[in-house]
Amino acid sequence: MSTTDERLRVEYVTDPAAAMSRLAAEERFGEYVVYERGGEWVFAADPIGAVELDSDELRIHWAGETTAKPWTGSPAEVMDEVLSGLPMTGRNAYGWVGFEFCAYSLGAVEYLRPATPLVRLIVPRVEVRIDTAGKVWVTGAAAAEATFLLDTVVRSRDLPLPQPFPVDIRTDDTGYRERVAQAVDEIGAGRYRKVILSRKVELPFAVDIPATYRLGRANNTPARSFLLGLGGLQAAGFSPELVLSVSDDRTVTTEPLAGTRAFGLGAEIDSAARTDLVNDPKEIVEHAMSVQTCFAEITEIAEPGTTSVSDFMAVRERGSVQHLASTVRGRLAAGRSAWDALDALFPSVTASGVPKRPGVDSIFRSDPPRGLYSGAVLMVSPTGALEAALVLRAVYQNDAGAWLRAGAGVVAQSRPEREFEETCEKLNSVAPYVVRAR
Repeated sequence: MSTTDERLRVEYVTDPAAAMSRLAAEERFGEYVVYERGGEWVFAADPIGAVELDSDELRIHWAGETTAKPWTGSPAEVMDEVLSGLPMTGRNAYGWVGFEFCAYSLGAVEYLRPATPLVRLIVPRVEVRIDTAGKVWVTGAAAAEATFLLDTVVRSRDLPLPQPFPVDIRTDDTGYRERVAQAVDEIGAGRYRKVILSRKVELPFAVDIPATYRLGRANNTPARSFLLGLGGLQAAGFSPELVLSVSDDRTVTTEPLAGTRAFGLGAEIDSAARTDLVNDPKEIVEHAMSVQTCFAEITEIAEPGTTSVSDFMAVRERGSVQHLASTVRGRLAAGRSAWDALDALFPSVTASGVPKRPGVDSIFRSDPPRGLYSGAVLMVSPTGALEAALVLRAVYQNDAGAWLRAGAGVVAQSRPEREFEETCEKLNSVAPYVVRAR
């Protein structure tokens, strides 16, 4: 059966999110990942292989066979070794890393339940790419499949935006304010300096995840976006920041965001909120702690003298919120891999705590299991490059139901009511755009 490495005919799209949503909704190619970065989009599907890493088992699916075995060491080392040994023949891998991946590097394994999912990755046979000019490219598909994929993209043109379903985000049955107050007490007692606590909002209906992705992307300004159906989980999200990227020239980059105000309420209100943000001692302290931690983490795996900070405390708009932001970079040291960098920087300091170990301990004690929330969506290149987008501002769904989730950074100056309001501001990046499944 012949395949095509280029498009069969020239096609252009002006709404890539609509095209990606339509491809995902077809459900013809099994598990898939949609990933957007830098104006380029990819739909990766129909895996030729997959890797599933749980807390107590590694499973490799390849060439129609599955091998399962226990593993030891760190999950980053295991994944690096597995991907290095697979005959990927120039293909990328895509997938997700759960928050609990961090339990090994931070010495918190005692909190993990049996069979906790840590990593889900696929190596796709088929990719549909939309470049920055809007051209559509199909790789790995048979000619008839490529025609179907291109026709599906064409059918996405001029479709009206889906209609959202109202979601109540202010009801809280997780005791969020009480948990924030407890964390402030623990900070006052010197147990840690900062922790990000989250709350989960259960949705009382099934969600059309691809349609929600399209509508949400039309109303968000993410650093990266994603849509996936992988490992028994569907999710769509509008990531505000990178956990990290490792480029082909071995530059390691992370972009911590910390410090939040609402955005999108009108020019005058947004400007006043921005002024308040950049002058709020609590937000400045929270952001500075995050940047300091990222600098130290990159320094651990970088060539000496190459770690630097740029755009310190810039303001970046991400959907319904605006954040303080900085960029931290370094050059990966010889003998270090992209997975070593992920191990050092994961979980993002802006979704865990400072110092990380006691912050993560607090999360495992007081937050429900996180899974994909505050984990990462991954794209791994056969050249060793890796990108991990932080999973926030997302909607999630599995066989048990659908939910949203958001958190806020708690420091000594935090007030429970203000942190609750911050979770509402972040939830508003997704909640107004949730589309109910028919």
